[in-house]
Amino acid sequence: MTYKIFYDLGSKNKDYKKIPPAIREIIRNAIEKKLMVDPMRFGKPLRYSLKGYRRLRVGDYRVIYKVDEDKVIVIIVEIDHRKDIYEED
Repeated sequence: MTYKIFYDLGSKNKDYKKIPPAIREIIRNAIEKKLMVDPMRFGKPLRYSLKGYRRLRVGDYRVIYKVDEDKVIVIIVEIDHRKDIYEED
């Protein structure tokens, strides 16, 4: 089963555009090869205020996402460097 990817970065989109293009390509490839195939296997569940979300590690970057099994989609809510990803605005 192939999952569809939906980006819901909202205000975080400007942070994503600051990521160097080469790194963005690596992240995009990881999303296509891992999250589209089996997001539950490749992602680690998060806890506390992010319970219900999962994270995919791509080098020093993290992809925070939620899986909707009923609709067979992965909703990506944030992509950022590991030192900044869990900070609250």
